[in-house]
Amino acid sequence: QVQLVESGGGLVQAGWSLRLSCAASGRIFSINDMGWYRQAPGKQRELVAGISSGGSTNYADLAKGRFTISRDNAKNTMYLQMNSLKPEDTAVYYCNARIRAGFGPVRDYWGQGTQVTVSS
Repeated sequence: QVQLVESGGGLVQAGWSLRLSCAASGRIFSINDMGWYRQAPGKQRELVAGISSGGSTNYADLAKGRFTISRDNAKNTMYLQMNSLKPEDTAVYYCNARIRAGFGPVRDYWGQGTQVTVSS
């Protein structure tokens, strides 16, 4: 069984930084694309940033210039460095990964989410 576990969320003041981590574990054969999403209360889940297995990145406009996504393939771990946080960044942040587990097909996996709260 494959699990994604996020960590690093918390309560910070506007302008501060946080670094989120997402660790994948289990019978992993390979990890393809990974990404961070977020969902604020009353809103739909939205893409924050994505990263391919080769390290190519893409960012939503909300993240450009402030957030940096990265991954350590040896550790099956992805990160999101968030700088200059704003109150509107308050949301539950979710990790997503397309993983081939064992000899099965590639499928999407989601973490349980980590709360980020930014006070003004």
